[in-house]
Amino acid sequence: MRLTTFVFPALLLVLAQSSSAGVTATPVATTAPASVPQTQKRDPLTETESDSIRELSQDPDKRIKLMLKYTQARLATIEQLEGDARLAAGRGKQIHDLLEDFTTLIDELDDNIDEYVDKKSDIRKGLKEVVETNTSFQLKLRTLKEQKVSSKEFADYNFVLQNATEAVNSSLDNARQALQELEVALKEEKKKK
Repeated sequence: MRLTTFVFPALLLVLAQSSSAGVTATPVATTAPASVPQTQKRDPLTETESDSIRELSQDPDKRIKLMLKYTQARLATIEQLEGDARLAAGRGKQIHDLLEDFTTLIDELDDNIDEYVDKKSDIRKGLKEVVETNTSFQLKLRTLKEQKVSSKEFADYNFVLQNATEAVNSSLDNARQALQELEVALKEEKKKK
């Protein structure tokens, strides 16, 4: 007899197979083991935002600018949440989710920049905006960290705030390095002509 195990989110099944008998399914647990991940990754962009970014795939500077705008919108929403006492219920979780989206967008922006640099695209204008905007992001994230909020609320988003800060710092370093590399490459190309 051969046993096959299938794990479903709410049920663990064992199928017993025998050469002389049919297949039977026997439930052996009513809940999935804790080791089975049941999370689903959210898309940080709305469908409209995704479409807008996709349409600009051939215009790197505009695409970078638009991605910065959407990333900045996540921080603006956090500032609105922080400023309105009526939104205090569940605010820590909402800030957590917005910071996760923010971090994902920063990482996506970096991936796009790397791709454009690899293709030798002249994205100096976009990179200058990234440096300027990331510097602003650093200040806003630092302000969020230093705000006087309840320890419970801060605990809801402290870890993702650290991740967001690290992502922005890394993005800023990468943008500065890419800008410097592009400047050197374009100067060398001019010398060849």
